[in-house]
Amino acid sequence: MSLAARAYIACTALAGLLLLSLSIAGWTGVQPVRFLCFLALGVVCSVWKVSLPGVTSTLSVNYIFVLIAASACDFPQTLLIATVGATAQSIFRAKARPQIVHLLFNASSAVVTSACCYAAYHFASRAKIDSTPLLLLMTASAYYLANSASISGVIGLTEHKKFLGVFRESYLWTAPQYLIGATVAAVFSALSYRFGWDWALLIVPVMFVVYGSYRIYLKRLEAERRHVKEVSELHLRTIEALAVAIDAKDETTHDHLQRVQVYALAIAKELGLGEGEMQALQAASLLHDIGKLAVPEYILSKPGRLTPEEFERVKIHPSVGAEILERVHFPYPVVPIVAAHHEKWNGTGYPNGLAGEQIPIGARILSAVDCFDALASDRQYRRALPLDEAMQKIVEQAGTSFDPQVVHVLKRRYRELEKVAHDAHVETTKLSREPKAGRAAVPDAGFVEIAEHSSEDRSRYAVSIANARQEFQAVCELIDALGTSLAMEQALSFIGAYVKALVPCDCIAIYVIDEGMLVPQHVSGTDEALFRSIRIPLGEGVSGWVADTRRTVVNGNPSVEPGYLQNPTKFSILLSVTSIPLIGSAGVVGVLSLYSRSRDSFTADHVRVLNAVAAKAAIAVERVVELRRFRGTAPIGPAPIDPAARIADAGALLQHLEVELSRCSRTGEPLAVLILNLDGLKKVAERRGPIVADALVTKIGEALRHSCREYDLVAHLRTDEFVIALTGADPAAVRQRAGEFVRTAQDTVPAAIGDETLSIVAGTATWPADGTTSETLLAAADRDAYTNRRAFVTSREAAVLPKLWPSDTWNESVVSCP
Repeated sequence: MSLAARAYIACTALAGLLLLSLSIAGWTGVQPVRFLCFLALGVVCSVWKVSLPGVTSTLSVNYIFVLIAASACDFPQTLLIATVGATAQSIFRAKARPQIVHLLFNASSAVVTSACCYAAYHFASRAKIDSTPLLLLMTASAYYLANSASISGVIGLTEHKKFLGVFRESYLWTAPQYLIGATVAAVFSALSYRFGWDWALLIVPVMFVVYGSYRIYLKRLEAERRHVKEVSELHLRTIEALAVAIDAKDETTHDHLQRVQVYALAIAKELGLGEGEMQALQAASLLHDIGKLAVPEYILSKPGRLTPEEFERVKIHPSVGAEILERVHFPYPVVPIVAAHHEKWNGTGYPNGLAGEQIPIGARILSAVDCFDALASDRQYRRALPLDEAMQKIVEQAGTSFDPQVVHVLKRRYRELEKVAHDAHVETTKLSREPKAGRAAVPDAGFVEIAEHSSEDRSRYAVSIANARQEFQAVCELIDALGTSLAMEQALSFIGAYVKALVPCDCIAIYVIDEGMLVPQHVSGTDEALFRSIRIPLGEGVSGWVADTRRTVVNGNPSVEPGYLQNPTKFSILLSVTSIPLIGSAGVVGVLSLYSRSRDSFTADHVRVLNAVAAKAAIAVERVVELRRFRGTAPIGPAPIDPAARIADAGALLQHLEVELSRCSRTGEPLAVLILNLDGLKKVAERRGPIVADALVTKIGEALRHSCREYDLVAHLRTDEFVIALTGADPAAVRQRAGEFVRTAQDTVPAAIGDETLSIVAGTATWPADGTTSETLLAAADRDAYTNRRAFVTSREAAVLPKLWPSDTWNESVVSCP
């Protein structure tokens, strides 16, 4: 109960108690039998009551005896008859047990009302008005005005309604009944004057008839009100069904609509909106987004910021929503609110650029609470802001985007309303989106024929994109050349390394679809372990949305990936992601996602490059997936990386060099080729057997692969020769890097006792100083190795393996190494 309501009740009670005390102090006890009779009949008539529509109040016919007492009894008796009658009316046949405060107010209000009634009668009598009917008519009017004003006031304050609204709806139409009561009182007065007051009691059956007719009238009125209520509820259910239609289009909307309705109605009530405006806002809160039915679903569920073209599509939804709702013919102004709920206070909103109070008050309320709840809720493109931070953003836009008066009320009550919205939340069943019909495989009109795009449509791409396509084609051919020797992770690592070289990023992830989930098959870069641990359902997060809709997201928010930052202990510095669907011959096979530490780091050129290579990558991924399934391996999952198995052969090396040389000629980035010769390996094979020699080569290759970067390539050309291609290597540091590889290989050789000698010699060549083709670079590196070998032999600085293990000390895992 508000402070104003408490004060009003206290003042009424104080006035009633004061008047009643003064009257009892002046008690004379005139004609006690008549008084007791009137008092008893007043109590009986107070039971003859009816409920007033629209309010928690009743009306009885005992007011007739108050009018009679005002004309026939003294002041104390009149007040006691009114007080006892009002108390009996509150207690007998009550729908709920009345509280003390209710009894106190009703009795005090009856005292004040009867005092006004008594004063009006005797004031008119002293004014020389001799007509009894006229006197009683004035008395009944005074009683009606005092009683209606008192009850309307307390109902308005306690039920947060307008005083005039309560009076007009529940009491204005009762005025004729008081005129009838005045007539009955006049007849009673006339009979009492002619035959005595006891004969006049015969008028009581007439009062019962008045009560009966009154009751019948109100029952019919209640039936009409019930019918109107049922129609209204049907109307509301229709509105809710339309809201469900919006939910079917945009699943993030339904809870949002319920919460917005709670906020909007509370603020509207505090701002004093009328009943019609409240009903309009109640409907508009649920229906303001109905125009989104005309917005493509992929835009509504896009987990990233919109393009200018997509935003233009979204901007039509207020106008479309208004056009849809115009056909409903609401009895209150819903359409203007829906049409203007994206207008801004400073006139920069849409669709009509309204400003200030040109915007309907309902739309101004809806605009602020709609934005506030959107900021405080999870969206596809970002996580929810804390409640206080969301409120601060709304406050910052008061006077520009939002009505300052609305923001002031929202700021004062948002915590309270948040709790109310949470308590009022109702769990609803989401509409089914899975197809259930298994029949009618082909439509009557047949399927659409999709034409292939002509080569002319691709001629507008820049030369760099064409080069990227050619380079990536070479990567795919490289994967084909490796054939079945590559596992899925190895093949995808080749793709990832070359894509990462084409488009700068801090992390790259290639997801493959398996049983309705995106499973990371290759991850390289920042937060690698974090991304390897997540599984993304189709349609969720950035990558899941891309797989589900087959559309690209540019500079999305990585934090919305399911499972990525759900744990508060996890933290990432990645701020943007671009995801491309990998569409094979049978549909989407996976998603290529590039992550960056900078916001908006990916450009339109990057996207065109990725689109240019995505088709080739999809074919390669699809081939690897099918091969994996053909082999009958376990379900797709993150395969363990086996660096030793990622040693390329001669064909793969040559194709890799062709790709790198093409890229270097375009970008000017350096390239280095290193050759490592294992002199003396033949002696190891002759003395310890080929198994021991092969195991030693495998361990050296594994160590070299571990020492390389993700996008470098290690190849095993001949039995005793490795080749390493170093992308972007500094020419001045190549020889130092070669020395590091030699030491790495030397450290791999077991420090066991033996008399064999194994020399590891390196040779280097760089592009373009030593050659511009793969053949010239390899020849230059081989010549350099030969020169170094001669120097090593001369100075006896070769790495020496004094003695190898006895063959029986090799464990099974080493012997089984390829």
